[in-house]
Order: sequence, then structure tokens, then C-alpha cells
Amino acid sequence: MPTASFANASATGTKADLVMLETTQMVQTPSKPLTLEEFLKLPETKPASEYIDGKIVQKPMPKARHSRLQSKLINAINEVTEEKQIAYAFPELRCTFGGRSVVPDVAVLCWESIEFDENGEPIDDVLISPDWTIEILSPDQSSNRVTGNILHCLKYGCQLGWLLDPDDRSILVFQPKQQPELRQGKDDLMVLDGIELNLTVEQVFIWLKMKED
Repeated sequence: MPTASFANASATGTKADLVMLETTQMVQTPSKPLTLEEFLKLPETKPASEYIDGKIVQKPMPKARHSRLQSKLINAINEVTEEKQIAYAFPELRCTFGGRSVVPDVAVLCWESIEFDENGEPIDDVLISPDWTIEILSPDQSSNRVTGNILHCLKYGCQLGWLLDPDDRSILVFQPKQQPELRQGKDDLMVLDGIELNLTVEQVFIWLKMKED
């Protein structure tokens, strides 16, 4: 049965408003559990929604610090990997595998993991885990849920995971079959083999400062 807000939108809203409202209602309160295949047929949402353990979870809207770290990390990685065709860092790339569909803040794929079409362009649908997944914790985001996504990636072939916490300036580093390691301050950060990128935790969070005193 349509809700009151949907009825009001039907009376006064545009077609785009109706589509957006219908999509929001499907994401928030589906009438029955959706399969992964059904979820993938839904329109994309902004911010992106993920399919986790049979549930649809919408990511929080990125804010300034989150977006700043995301863009700086992507630029730093691609600067040393793309020309040599070592790897490529994608922002908000949907990866569907192992019964989940997740959208890491930064998904790094080794070059040989990227599928290309006959024009040399990357194929849109990525059906494997990223080789390196990077998540940036937002204040209103569940750290357990984000950690769960990283662990899921590691279970299905991911080699490295980072979880950045801008509030306490720390980074949790995940590797397959190992305990996560908390890195802070001047601690060096591990990257994928073959990527010539030397970073400390301190250097990563210094990127947040955009204005000199």
C-alpha cells in the first residue's frame, strides 16, 4: 500500500521524484527479502547501496574529509601504477562476489585482474574481489559492518585491506589469515607487491590539511 508521502508525491511530484521515492522505499523497506540477482536489477542509489547477508544497506553520504582522503589516495596510487600497467585504483566501484555486492571507497585492481573489451576499455561489471580494498570510516557508519566487508574481500582473494579512521588518525591493516595491525603516526603502511608507494599513517592524514596556518 502506498505511503502518505508516496501519495503526495504522486499528486504533485515529477516523474523523476516518483522514481527516486520508489527506489528509496525498495531500499529501506522491501516487501520481501531480495535475492542478489534482484538487487542488481534495482536502479543505483546515491550514495551507493550494498547487498550484505541478504540485506540492502545504503552507505552514508561522503563528507569533506572522507572525499579528500579518497581522492588523494586514488591519485597517489594511480600516479605510480597506471602508466606501468601495474594496477588501478577506482573510486566507489561496485564489486559483486561471494554472495555480496559491495562498493569500497577505493578498490584497487591489479592490471591482470581488470577485464577489457575489444576497445581496450574496462568492462563495467566487476565480479571479483578487489586486490586491495580501502575504506574510510564516516562518523555515522558502523565500523563492524565496514570491517565485515573487508574480511569478506579477504575471504575471496583480496590481498590487502585498509580501514582509515580520520577521527583518531589511525589505519587498520588487514591481510589474509593474519590478525589486523593498528598503524599510527610514523608507522609505515603496507601496499600491494609491485607498487612503489611509500607512505606513513602521518603522511596520509596530513593530506587533510588544505590551508596553511
